[in-house]
Amino acid sequence: MDREHFPLKPLAATLAALLWASSVAADQAANASGEATEFVEVLGDRLDETPVGPRSETADGAFGGGLSAAEIARSMTPVGEWLLDAAAVEDLRDLQRVAPNTYSATGFGAPSLPTIRGQLGEVFEAGMRRQVGNNGLGIPLSFNGVGQVDVVRGMPSVILGSTQRTGGFVNLEPKRPSLERSTGSADLRAGQWDRYRSQLDYSSVLDPSRSAVRVSLEHRNEGSFYDFSGLDSNNLFAAYRLKPSGDAEWNLSLEYYDVSWTDNAGINRPTQALIDDGLYVQGQGVRPDGSTVPGAGAVVTPTGLVSIDRSRVLTDPRDINGADTLLLHSTYETALADSVRFVNRTYFEHLNREEVAQNSFVEIIDGANTFENRSEWHLENTVAGIGLRYNDVLGYSQFTTEADLPIDLTGPLSNRRIPLTDAQKARLVELRPGLYVSPGGQYDLDGDGAGDFNLSDTTDSTSLQTGIFLEHRQPVAESWLVTAGVRGDWYRVEARDPLAPQGVAAAEDKHHDFLKSGNLSLQYQPGDAGMAYATLAYQESTSNSLGGGNSLGGDNTINPLNFATENELLEVGYKYAPAGSAWYWDAAVFDQTRSLRNRDGSNSGIRTRGVEMQLQYRGERLWANAGASYLDARFDDSAAFQDSRQVLDAFDDSRPDIVVGTGVGAPNFTAFPASNARLQGIPRLSGSAALGYQFSEHWSAGASLVATGSYPLDYLQTVEIPAQFTLNSNVRYQFADQRTSLRLDIFNLTDEENWAPVFEGGYFGSTLVFPELPRYWDLSLTYQL
Repeated sequence: MDREHFPLKPLAATLAALLWASSVAADQAANASGEATEFVEVLGDRLDETPVGPRSETADGAFGGGLSAAEIARSMTPVGEWLLDAAAVEDLRDLQRVAPNTYSATGFGAPSLPTIRGQLGEVFEAGMRRQVGNNGLGIPLSFNGVGQVDVVRGMPSVILGSTQRTGGFVNLEPKRPSLERSTGSADLRAGQWDRYRSQLDYSSVLDPSRSAVRVSLEHRNEGSFYDFSGLDSNNLFAAYRLKPSGDAEWNLSLEYYDVSWTDNAGINRPTQALIDDGLYVQGQGVRPDGSTVPGAGAVVTPTGLVSIDRSRVLTDPRDINGADTLLLHSTYETALADSVRFVNRTYFEHLNREEVAQNSFVEIIDGANTFENRSEWHLENTVAGIGLRYNDVLGYSQFTTEADLPIDLTGPLSNRRIPLTDAQKARLVELRPGLYVSPGGQYDLDGDGAGDFNLSDTTDSTSLQTGIFLEHRQPVAESWLVTAGVRGDWYRVEARDPLAPQGVAAAEDKHHDFLKSGNLSLQYQPGDAGMAYATLAYQESTSNSLGGGNSLGGDNTINPLNFATENELLEVGYKYAPAGSAWYWDAAVFDQTRSLRNRDGSNSGIRTRGVEMQLQYRGERLWANAGASYLDARFDDSAAFQDSRQVLDAFDDSRPDIVVGTGVGAPNFTAFPASNARLQGIPRLSGSAALGYQFSEHWSAGASLVATGSYPLDYLQTVEIPAQFTLNSNVRYQFADQRTSLRLDIFNLTDEENWAPVFEGGYFGSTLVFPELPRYWDLSLTYQL
């Protein structure tokens, strides 16, 4: 396949189908006669009212004031519960089907953070920042309790406060009980590779128009296409809703999630031959000391070039990887006066996590607790408030002895395992019998002036963040509106070593800081349909380690630069959402800078510029979404880091007929000098489309398409991922009782052999690549209670 172009025949058929659907939509729009068009859910009734578009879908909790997506001077995509179901969105990567500029790496097979505009973003829930993964390595999210997902591009608003990741964010709105009727659904699903899921979701009215409860229970027991992979989880979500009076409402939700899953590193040795032809270079690496146990500086003498099964990935049946988390959300709002509304939001999360991998990687969170409370006063055009966030993390990690390139993946499992030598153990600390992790501080035991230990992210840390914010919307002329907001966040952070070596005092440090953020927007809206805007935003953000904690550096101090990351955004856009119309579209141009946390705890600046646009249609029989984006992401006069300089460093030059290696050895932990080089692992061009059509009372169908342009996998651009696309389709039959439906989904319909980066930021770009799933199917039976 020509790496610069898409395969033409499958893509042409796809585009033809989309153009046909668009013509149907245009005919319906022409016949609307100016009347409001009500969207009819073709996939069965949901528990909540089906939204009719961005004018009615509010970004509650993220921007304040109950503003709709069409009124906010930022690029965003609200994804309601019906669309999550229709487009089969089950994890954060699936959002690229319905929201532009959200292409992402796979997060070792379980993404815990979104990627927006080529940058890591945050996860909020009910307007409160969740405690999630360390640079994307966290626990997979469950959508069991999610009623709506707002995908917002660009840094969080001043209402939400200072964060770590500023590429954008998703705000998960929890499901809410209905106050008008008791209803629910039961769903059973089976899929290829022994994947099974069951879900029961029920809402019950306790006191009509006053109180109700809702419970959603999900169990997943899933095998996998990939070797030694799977997922086993239980999620219980419960919500209570109370309206004690006409001007007050309290929403309370509780979620417990227990999950075991596979940390999937994909396929190592990503040469161009692997990407283009599926050919893998064989041969186990040999370390400088002669050992064949994978380690730094190993060199591979190539022994063969073979076709590798895409299911053979870097996993191990002995790996342990699981987590459980408990979340509590409370939102209370009431009217204090005719023009004053008070909102109080409370969030608590407790997380435990344990991963012990055979390749010597360890990440254990032995309790991470986060509490946040925010009070907001909403006046006619002003929002003011105060927030308090407390985080307490005890965790242990060890990632300094991993080595993926030396492993011959086609050999026995013993090739992948890294038993630690006595010398390596001496630079670590024993947490449990036979389990070694890094200490949380550096110590010079032999007095030679150099530290004697390997450092990762081990920490026992607490942080207290107190923020005050004010945002005001001011009409300045008949069609002009100015919005300005400011916020200050006071941080008090303590970190200590929870596992100091015997005979030394545990290192500890404290740090205080004050972080500022602000935004300024100008909106022009001459009529009811269109709105042009320009937004400037600035935020000073943090850089955290596992569980949102703070670790000590090699000098046993908290690096003050972790609280001095400056992020800037300039965005200019236009939104068109005429009242009563089935159409909506918007477009934005942006220039944004942010920081990328590197593996060693340092930070690199990233600058992204681009254009994005989206179009939505909601008709009586047809719904359709389409989006496209251009993105130029570069290092902003900053250093870059990669596991190895290039994949060829892993091989010697003894077999140029197989691969022309450099013989340098790998991994070699390369630091590239400051530059404006292109950020690897992100396509410049991407596009998506999704649609659904109801043919009759019983039959409906849908499809989604994601397409990306070619992009370099590694920093030096020696390996390129070609232009790719993925087409998904589904068909549903609604039985005569109007309660029972059967749906068949076929993913990757044309069976493309696509590839994706394994991890955000490009660190493993020369080491690993992820083979996307081949064509597969899901069958689900749903009964409306």
